[in-house]
Amino acid sequence: MPYDIENMSVVTFELKDQVAIVRLARPEKFNAMGKEYFEEMPAVLTKLGSDENIKVLLLTAEGPHFSSGLDLSELAKISEYSSGSSTASKIDLFERIQRLQLATKVLANLRVPSIASVSGYCLGGGVDLISACSLRYCSNDVIFSIRETKLAIVADLGSLQLLPSIIPRGALYELALTGRDFSAKEAKEIGLVNGIFEDKQAAETHALEIAKEIASNSASATQGTKRILDSIYNKNLSRDLERVALWNTSFLNQKDISEVAKAFAEKRKPNFG
Repeated sequence: MPYDIENMSVVTFELKDQVAIVRLARPEKFNAMGKEYFEEMPAVLTKLGSDENIKVLLLTAEGPHFSSGLDLSELAKISEYSSGSSTASKIDLFERIQRLQLATKVLANLRVPSIASVSGYCLGGGVDLISACSLRYCSNDVIFSIRETKLAIVADLGSLQLLPSIIPRGALYELALTGRDFSAKEAKEIGLVNGIFEDKQAAETHALEIAKEIASNSASATQGTKRILDSIYNKNLSRDLERVALWNTSFLNQKDISEVAKAFAEKRKPNFG
């Protein structure tokens, strides 16, 4: 292995031929995205993205669930930051959101195509992450949700910026505004996923086969094709991520976020009045 991964705790990877397989590796917490994830995922993606021998990246997860989204400890920190009214506290919150956005931004801007294989829960930040991939496949048990409105925040890690070029307008408005769960079948109908498979292993096997097929093509041609498509679909990604970071810095309702944390602890739905 050409990389030192001894210090990685929640993200792992392996190389198969010219395909890099990156896995979320916190299955005991449903691969919730906490501090370590937001440090490790951008670092791993950046490292792999610079390897000229890698032609495709496959993103998946250990355990039955892809990701339950943002760890509540991170939400608590955002709530803490948003409670301050000083210029310094606002700048701190803005910079924190930008750091959280980095994994999505690096993935979307990789020079090589990326493929997501998804099973179980794919909620909130999980949808942000797979939205940055070139292709997506899932098992038939997957539950998706653009969950952030239920957490009293505007989704700020990439889904609102990337999904408009993936799924229809009406579907995106409904799913983002309600925050409701939706199935693999609905995800396929609206074009979020390219295919549905019987289980996690079947989805990952197919995704790897597609990755190997892409890797067998000319590297310069596949990278050029991705770059041209990215220039069409993702050309304003950095600007739009900054815009939502500024919105949440200015308008997050600290009272509502605190209610989310309290409701979770009491195992009830939040009451936003």
